[in-house]
Amino acid sequence: MTDESFVKNPKNILRRMIPGVFLGFVVFLGVALLGDLREVQSRVEEFEWRYYPVAILLTLFNYCLRFLKWHYYLGQIGVKNLAWPESLKLFVGGFPLAVTPGKVGEALKGVWLKQKSGLPVGRGISVVVAERISDGLAVLGLSSFGVLAYPRYWPFFLGVLAILGGVIVLSQIRPAALWVLSVGETIPLVSKFIHGIREFYEGSYALFRPRPTLLAVLLGMTSWLGEGIGFYLILVGLGIEPGLKSLGAAVFILAFSTVVGAASALPGGLGAAELSIGGMLALIVGISPSEAAAATLLIRLATFWLGLGLGILVWVLSPDLIGLRKREEMHVEG
Repeated sequence: MTDESFVKNPKNILRRMIPGVFLGFVVFLGVALLGDLREVQSRVEEFEWRYYPVAILLTLFNYCLRFLKWHYYLGQIGVKNLAWPESLKLFVGGFPLAVTPGKVGEALKGVWLKQKSGLPVGRGISVVVAERISDGLAVLGLSSFGVLAYPRYWPFFLGVLAILGGVIVLSQIRPAALWVLSVGETIPLVSKFIHGIREFYEGSYALFRPRPTLLAVLLGMTSWLGEGIGFYLILVGLGIEPGLKSLGAAVFILAFSTVVGAASALPGGLGAAELSIGGMLALIVGISPSEAAAATLLIRLATFWLGLGLGILVWVLSPDLIGLRKREEMHVEG
């Protein structure tokens, strides 16, 4: 499905990230301008910054639980020889890959797993896909009560739920899947990829069994709830009246916008997530455009951009992940 040639030249990775990073800056500026730059600046200056470190800690709480899920998944597909610090490095190092178009760069994590543990690339990629699907189900679960209160979101909610649930159900119909794979082996254009596809299926079959799926979704709901509470604190810091109603709205908005961003297939959900957060804040919470813009910028800095920064820090400390160390060694040998 992919191979190590993807990392032979670091430009292969960085080139795929450039459009996403550029889009991020454009979206960041666009949100500020839509809320009136001066008004947004005023809102940010008035923000009670004592809430922000707590919001960041809650984001880190989210990352910690998602790492536990990642490491648990690795054990489910037979990775027993990867120490948790190395596993954590691969997990956090994958954050910047989300800004590649369609998040296709995240397939690189499968290559890293092969390099570190000998796991077939296709099976490693199944972990990445399972992460995304379990996260999707988790945030759908968190947003379900909000969808009940706002029926206009039902069609999108049910559509995404049907797709994610369908993938899990189909992966467990093993006889049908094995038959399709056997047919693929007889098709010349497909047969050369069938080994990687088979490894991907075997990993998916193991990860989408009922027990791993239930545990992963429960971990995901807890981790994303942390970010939702962090968003609530940011809203309180901007002057929104605290209370269960505001908390529920914050969790719903952040969870649902996460689904929208993922479904958009845009790099990092950039643009789609921000518009969803800002629009739902104005519609559901009833705050002004400048307040909505300020809240959107603050939460995305404390979540998406924080993760991107941590991932790049891992790359700097471990340049071998993107081929830089290998390239430097070749230069020295030459």
